[in-house]
Amino acid sequence: MNIIDKIEQEQLKDVADFNVGDSLKVHTRVVEGGKERLQIFAGLCIAKKGSGLNTSYTVRKISSGEGVERVFPLHTPRVAKIEVTRRGKVRRAKLNYLRDRVGKSALYVKPAETTDTKDK
Repeated sequence: MNIIDKIEQEQLKDVADFNVGDSLKVHTRVVEGGKERLQIFAGLCIAKKGSGLNTSYTVRKISSGEGVERVFPLHTPRVAKIEVTRRGKVRRAKLNYLRDRVGKSALYVKPAETTDTKDK
């Protein structure tokens, strides 16, 4: 392991484990004047790219009938926390085709199967 990798390892945050297709709530810190508050951006993770410290992910939501996308660096101090509200099962690494969809089909991703430990 070289020096750059060691420095990057120290900077990595412990974040929630999520994949493309999951519904997320991203809590970001916003500084306005002298005050700091949390702002929540809830949507569907449509892409993840990069590795290590350079990892980023794209979250898409529909707001007032318009599609809104934000790209967040994974290990930024501006993101307070990432909540996974729903797991999704997809067969693609990037869900860019959802940009062309309108209405409910733009938000729907097949829910991931949960494993029950109950005996049937």
